Amino acid sequence: MFVMAFSLPIDPAANELLNRNALALVLGLVLDQQVPMERAFSAPYDLVQRLGHEPDAAELAGYDPEALVAVFAERPALHRFPKAMAARVQEVCQVLVDRYDGDAAKVWAEVPDGATALKRIGELPGFGRQKSQIFLALLGKRFGVRPPGWQEAAGHYGEDDVYRSVADITDQQSLTKVREYKQQMKAEGKAAKNRL
Repeated sequence: MFVMAFSLPIDPAANELLNRNALALVLGLVLDQQVPMERAFSAPYDLVQRLGHEPDAAELAGYDPEALVAVFAERPALHRFPKAMAARVQEVCQVLVDRYDGDAAKVWAEVPDGATALKRIGELPGFGRQKSQIFLALLGKRFGVRPPGWQEAAGHYGEDDVYRSVADITDQQSLTKVREYKQQMKAEGKAAKNRL
């Protein structure tokens, strides 16, 4: 069961959904690429509004692909790349159905340690090492999912008192700090490339 701990500067109803619905939380992370963080984490709530109910993983996995793309593409689009991300959502939901009985929370529930949680998260389509570590840090910092070694498995995203990712956002001020950190990393990456 989730604790109300995750709060982005988005519609309160979208935050409420993310806090109580593990699938919505996973989908927020799935969509968190090449769009503003607020858009990605609002999208699961917008999807619920468009469908008229909260879909489960089995429903989304079995949804007619073209119809789901149409739902994603409806203005304002749920993502900058509605076709690709609708397909990715279906891929993730299919894995949840095949391996976890459609229950997204089972990905991290009852794992023996952080390394296992990280491995399971990393097996979801679109979850590379960095996104998996961010998700593990989010679960640990905001939802109390703290298997032994979770901070080590989450890498520098698991550290306390940092502003590196969505796991560290609790309000507008912390969001600003995370954005500043990301801009600094991007600038350092560009500078390193230019030195080559």
